[in-house]
Amino acid sequence: MENKKIKKLLIIFTILLFINYVWVLAFNSSAYYKNVNSFTQRMVNPIGRTIGLKLYTDGVLVVGMSEIDGIDGNKYKPYENSGIKEGDMIKSINGKAITNAEELIDIINESNGNTISIRYQRESEEIYTTITPIESTDENYMIGLWVRDAAAGIGTLTYYEQATNSFAALGHGINDVDTNKLLNISNGELVTSQIVSIVKGEKGKPGEIRGIIDGGETIGNIEVNSTIGVYGKVTNINYINKVKKGEMPVANRNQIEEGKATIICQLSNENKTEEYEIEIRKIYRMNYKDNKSMLIKVTDKELIEKTGGIIPGMSGTPIIQNGRFIGAITNVLLNDPTQGYAIFADMMMQ
Repeated sequence: MENKKIKKLLIIFTILLFINYVWVLAFNSSAYYKNVNSFTQRMVNPIGRTIGLKLYTDGVLVVGMSEIDGIDGNKYKPYENSGIKEGDMIKSINGKAITNAEELIDIINESNGNTISIRYQRESEEIYTTITPIESTDENYMIGLWVRDAAAGIGTLTYYEQATNSFAALGHGINDVDTNKLLNISNGELVTSQIVSIVKGEKGKPGEIRGIIDGGETIGNIEVNSTIGVYGKVTNINYINKVKKGEMPVANRNQIEEGKATIICQLSNENKTEEYEIEIRKIYRMNYKDNKSMLIKVTDKELIEKTGGIIPGMSGTPIIQNGRFIGAITNVLLNDPTQGYAIFADMMMQ
């Protein structure tokens, strides 16, 4: 009898735990969907213009290492036992903050070969180390590290939100070309660009939009470089007023349907954008972790003729369906440039 009572109590306890789990799950889900549904109250101007991005790192990024030919004829690797690796961000030397590569070079030269104290960052961890600079054959002191303090590129301006005077671009972050890690930035600039040429994409060969940003007009200040987009505030409202076409509501993922949609993009310097047809083939409604929210296919013959489909430089191209902004292009499939991925608008706007 005692065993039966214990078993009965265990069953009741298990059922109560399950009910509690279901209630918590339902509560969290409803809270999430309430949050997602709130995006229908937000309005944006989808832009679709090709733009340039200039990013400045928060410190200097280590992108490589090399031996130094010492003035004494020997070869040295002063960094060898420092623990510093490619992808680390040097933040300060001897307690002085480093904001660019020129400052780093000056401080190392001023050391006259005395050991320097370095504070660097790896992921979210800050680490301290020391390195003794070596005098090279050209009579400069060096530590054998190659560094970078800025990055630039071409992409697409996704939207402007008038209520917050903010913009979003790309639908993904900007990574360093050598380390392939997301750049940790201190600030940046969004600027106008000029398209030089378009290389059509082919199976196994991604094309690209080639452009220049030197001398470009500043549009705004970049404040965030994240895995789901580049964000900031507009400083040149005159430019925005020239290119915006009108506000539209932001869709949440539950309002998106498989089937026809359109994209807005710029493929020439004629100072205008065009709409092209695409098809939404799959919707990954439960994906909250990356920018591959929808599988899309370019169906517009004119666009395929011009670009072959989706090409680098089109990242951030806004997608419209049923009069709503639903997301932006983020990736292309190498084996079929007419297909790629897009990010949900509700995720991009979080």
